[in-house]
Amino acid sequence: MAEATPLVLIHGLWDTPKVFRTLLRDLNHRRDPLLLPHLPHGLGSKPLLDLAQRLDEAIQSAFGPEQPIDLLGFSMGGVIARTWIQLLAGAPRTRRFISVASPHQGTLTAVPWPGLWLAGVADMKPGSGLLERLNADLEPLRRIDCCSFYTLTDLTVFPGWLGVLPVGRRQLLPVLRHDCLLRAPQGVQPLLAELLRP
Repeated sequence: MAEATPLVLIHGLWDTPKVFRTLLRDLNHRRDPLLLPHLPHGLGSKPLLDLAQRLDEAIQSAFGPEQPIDLLGFSMGGVIARTWIQLLAGAPRTRRFISVASPHQGTLTAVPWPGLWLAGVADMKPGSGLLERLNADLEPLRRIDCCSFYTLTDLTVFPGWLGVLPVGRRQLLPVLRHDCLLRAPQGVQPLLAELLRP
């Protein structure tokens, strides 16, 4: 039997790996081995590239430099994962990238916050230097099986249609709030189906 592809789950701003507890319960060990790195973000003060480097260290420590992996990033975690894929040479070893309500085109809720103190939040502003850099070269993403899940009524990634990757499949979920995407059955069940897809 072929070795299972490890799955890495990346949490978002003001979250910890505990945000995935409902998803993990319903997965019931069907996607082991699993990695849930804790990426302390200093309430949004850490630049996302710094957090992507922390992610790289966790992946290298758990799986070495070459093991293919799947990634699921929730909210800011999706932008961290994408930064790792595109800017830290994660693309060659990434088989599948699942993004859940991640502000790949920015979010208006980040606009009022000062970048001087909240560099990570500023990275999620529409037109930020990081997002412009990521969107300038999409070729690494085009070589990966990418899928975006989002909800139009999201007030964290606002407007909700900004919470998708610029490439790959997209699935609108009938969930009212950002936090319900990983808790409500209408959010969790489609994610499970994608994670368990051969």
